[in-house]
Amino acid sequence: MLTIFVIAWLVAYNIIQPLANWIAYDLLSLPQGSHLGESLAFFFYDVPKILLLLSGMIFLISLLQTFIDTQKVRVMVEKRGEGIGNVMASLFGAITPFCSCSSVPLFIGFVQAGIPLGITFSFLITSPLMNEVAFVLLIGLFGWKVALLYLLSGITIGIISGLILGRMKLERFVEGFVYEIKPQSSGQVLEEKLTWKERVNRATESTREIVGKVWLFVIVGIGIGAFIHGFVPQDALTGIMGKGAWWSVPVSVILGIPLYSNAAGIIPIVSAMLSKGASLGTALAFMMSVVGLSLPEAVILKRVLKTPLLVIFFAVIAVSIILTGYMFNWVL
Repeated sequence: MLTIFVIAWLVAYNIIQPLANWIAYDLLSLPQGSHLGESLAFFFYDVPKILLLLSGMIFLISLLQTFIDTQKVRVMVEKRGEGIGNVMASLFGAITPFCSCSSVPLFIGFVQAGIPLGITFSFLITSPLMNEVAFVLLIGLFGWKVALLYLLSGITIGIISGLILGRMKLERFVEGFVYEIKPQSSGQVLEEKLTWKERVNRATESTREIVGKVWLFVIVGIGIGAFIHGFVPQDALTGIMGKGAWWSVPVSVILGIPLYSNAAGIIPIVSAMLSKGASLGTALAFMMSVVGLSLPEAVILKRVLKTPLLVIFFAVIAVSIILTGYMFNWVL
């Protein structure tokens, strides 16, 4: 059954491009090169392409995750001090499929468990920036090189920002009730033994759940990207978000903060922006800002963090993202 699925996936993936062109230019009789024709061809190609990539790659990643005991990782993080703990928390954040809002409860659990604040921030920062959905979409749209560089930069931002925030000794700006509830001891973690059939079933269920949550974001994001691809003049985005505009990176980060979305919704838009002349560093800094510095996250965090710490937290991440955007523009 799995072999048949793989063959069907490969066949479907390879016929997307000619099928999209046939629908746009033959079935709908739209002239090639027209704004509407280009937009629809882009839309009909990217929607099945990204959904196929998500379903295929997330299945593989979910299968690999069945070999990782996240509770055991959490206990290991609890036992590590600053430095190694930041690295482990950031890596833990990279493999957990949480957006900025859904990672907040786990962040609170870290604080309640007595894990140093800087280490908990390393997790909170990295988790929304880098997850399997973002990684798969980046591979599909930009290739392995960009995806790996983005992964490394997201983890690095989490580590460095967590270290900076930890050194500032800001625990007094955490609301007191967070420390009042002490979790049960997690000294022993039982290892779960799974058969291959159980691993495949879990990976299938995880794929169904994740794709079920993000498919609408994918379609909306690609729809916006298709409009940009077909109707926005190339010179317009080149002038605003090109390498020549030194101010484009910080402005893009500021503009991204109120535009809350997840990776599935924003990456197709970033892809269309790049096709119209936006520089890679600027576009990815915009994406990092949207998924990692959201107003909903600030509202939730305000319940557990006092205003000075919330402002410092956002400022440190914003500066880190800006520097990363400049680095991408310089390297690529």
